[in-house]
Amino acid sequence: LAVAADVSAGAAVRDAVARVQSALGPLHVLVNNAGVCSFFPFKTLEEAEWDRMFAVHVKGAFHCTKAALPDMVAAGWGRIVNVSSVGGLKGAPALTHYAAAKAALVGFTRALATEVGVHGVTVNAIAPGLVDTPLLVRSRMPEAIRATQAAELPVRRIGQPEDIAAACAYLVSPEAGYVTGQVLSPNGGGHTW
Repeated sequence: LAVAADVSAGAAVRDAVARVQSALGPLHVLVNNAGVCSFFPFKTLEEAEWDRMFAVHVKGAFHCTKAALPDMVAAGWGRIVNVSSVGGLKGAPALTHYAAAKAALVGFTRALATEVGVHGVTVNAIAPGLVDTPLLVRSRMPEAIRATQAAELPVRRIGQPEDIAAACAYLVSPEAGYVTGQVLSPNGGGHTW
């Protein structure tokens, strides 16, 4: 079932979640993966673009989690995965707004994990490196830069969506029941911490 919603709007998220619950029953897995990206040196960054990053990435995760969490608590089992970014862990030029929003997701993940673990709900984050997605295409990153970055990675390629999906599949599985408050960073070995 595909249901579209503006994650920055609480009422839209609540309506979308209600539609999913009506069709499929209670929610047990939530992946907060809505995202936007734009490049602006800080000196040219406008408040509206800053607010847009936080509205989609952070407020979106807040709204979706608020709507889905009650089902998980009632069931005594749930999985929440917040998709952050390597940018949120290390920063990047012209991405202060993006990096700050993605870093906020890491803090949200760690704090929420301490609250809801007692209910059988785990909360983790994935912080991917460069991944070949429509978001990357829309960012208009020049192909030469993509190729250079890929060549510098130990695995010699940028990530594919399937690389991130596999990490997510593990974190939402029953086998990951003892993993919570963590940040998994599939990034081709370009960043270690």
